[in-house]
Order: sequence, then structure tokens, then C-alpha cells
Amino acid sequence: MNQYYIGIDLHSNNLHLAMKDQDGKRRLHKKLPCDLNQVLEFLRPYREAIRTIAVESTYNWYWLVDGLREHDYPVLLANPAQIHQYRGLKQSKDIDDAYWLAEMARLDILPTGYLYDPKLRSVRDLLRRRMLLVHQRTGLILSFKGLHARTHGHAPKLAEVKRLAPEEAAAGFEREGDQLAARVQVTLLEHFDEQIALIEREVLRRVKATPLFQRLQSIPGIGKIPGMTIALETGDITRFPSPGDFASYCRTVESKRWSNQKVKGRNNGKCGNRHLAWAFVEAAHCSRRFDERCAAFFEKKKRQRNTAVATKALGCKLAKAAWWIMKEGTAYDAGRMFGH
Repeated sequence: MNQYYIGIDLHSNNLHLAMKDQDGKRRLHKKLPCDLNQVLEFLRPYREAIRTIAVESTYNWYWLVDGLREHDYPVLLANPAQIHQYRGLKQSKDIDDAYWLAEMARLDILPTGYLYDPKLRSVRDLLRRRMLLVHQRTGLILSFKGLHARTHGHAPKLAEVKRLAPEEAAAGFEREGDQLAARVQVTLLEHFDEQIALIEREVLRRVKATPLFQRLQSIPGIGKIPGMTIALETGDITRFPSPGDFASYCRTVESKRWSNQKVKGRNNGKCGNRHLAWAFVEAAHCSRRFDERCAAFFEKKKRQRNTAVATKALGCKLAKAAWWIMKEGTAYDAGRMFGH
């Protein structure tokens, strides 16, 4: 019985599906709309012979991968950042990309991404939306402070802006246009605060009872929000073979290319998880203020290099400590982190 390997090149409004057999021969291909029922209908005649379905990891893969997995299809999520495109062709089309995914799946050389549990993934994505709202709220605060500086020659402090009521903010300006702008911005700030707090309560409700979240908070500098971020963004800790691999995924290591003990260039510094990178940089800033051993390590690195490198180095230490805590289920041990 023939075995088939499927590659799916996914786009925003359509997908290209290609099938190869176990000998690498092209069997068929089809362009379909982004509709799960039509995809399932097309695959149904070959269901028992399908060995692997490789789906390109795009921004909109949830519906397809989750749907196929719910119907017990063997699905792999292809990582496009690690796929080396074939060379020597004068032109390539979407269908060639789909066949290439199928071929890599057949040869067992397909770089894959992590398939997060859909239930926890929705909580993780909710926490990411909180970060988006925080950035937008920060933009509103800066806009209001800029308006105040242009009008009065100085900008108010952050604490003063947060205490303002909409009408009080408007009263600080003479012109009607400035009054309306101030009132709208402060009203939006109040609304953002409410929605951010709502998200925090819901995410905390889902993760606060887990032992992992409690143990992570034993690490200096890791409070409620960084702890939730690390717990939800990490997923299965066993996918990181060593603390160095986890620290690299958290973007806390240098991305340099060395040869003969000399730096020959830089690699992709953005490879990894930006949310974990933020969490450990925040933890580094906080821990150096409230933990003596973290502060001593930071000052030593700062004297050797500079503040930015010292912060990233301390974040790397904290990331490695978090790996051990999540891997072994233990509490934070400063002696193990910095030496006795």
C-alpha cells in the first residue's frame, strides 16, 4: 500500500495542497479556499494512506492544524525560518513550495515548530493581547505628555497623568481642541486600565494554582506578570535540552559568529521568543534592585562591559535558573546560580 506525504502552502485566503508518494513521485495538487470542510473532503479518499501532513507555519495556521488534528490526521507544523529553499530553479510557484514541504516530510528533514496545547494557547495569546494594550496605553500617555509639554513648556510626571480625571485633564488647557484631545486621551486611558486589569485577572485565575507559576515567582525579580509570561510562553520545558538552549530561545545570549577566536559577524539576534526576552529583561531590572547577589553580579558585568550587556547577562542567568526550576520542579537556589 502506497503512503502519501502532504504539503500545504497556506495563505490568507487560499492554500495549495500537494501530495507525494513514498518514492517521491508527485501524485496530485490542488488549490483550495481556506475552508476546513473542503480540505477534509479532498483528503478523505486518501485518509488511510496519509503518513504526514506538513503545514507551513503562517500567522493563520490555527484553524487548519487544529482542525486536522481533531480529525486524527498526522500533522507537522513546518518552521519557515529554518527551511532552506531549493536552488537552481528559474521560477517557483506556490505549488512548488507545497511539494517541497511534502518532500522534506518524506525525507524526514522537515524543520518543525512547537504545537502548543490549544486550550493553554488561548490563555497565552490573551496575555499577549495584554501586552498590546499596554503598548497602546503607553502611547496615549506619551501623547498626552507631549501635548502638555507643547502647551505649557513642561511635561507632567507619569503618576500625575494616571491620577487625572477626564474633566480635570481638559481643565488644564485653554483651547477647545486641546481640551477635547486631553479629555479623550484620559478617558481612553481609564478604559485601557480596566481592560488590562480584566485580562490579568482572567489569566491569573488560570495559572495561579499551578505549581510551576508558584515556583517561578521564587526567582528574584519575577513577579506576577513576568511569571505568567514565562509559564505560558515556555510550554513543554523538555523541548529545550539544556539551560543554554532555553536562554538562547529567550534571546539572552549574544548572536555572534566566531572563527579562529575572532568575531566574523552576527547572526539573527531576533531568533527566539520576544515575550520571554521581555520577561527576563524585566526580571533583571527588578532583581538587581532588590537582591544583593543579583546586584553584585550586575555591577561586576557593568564594570567589564556596559549596562545593556550586564542586564542581558543577568537575564541569561535568570533564564537558566528558570530552566532548572521548570525541569526539576525545585525552588530557586541562589547558591546554585551564583556559587557558594
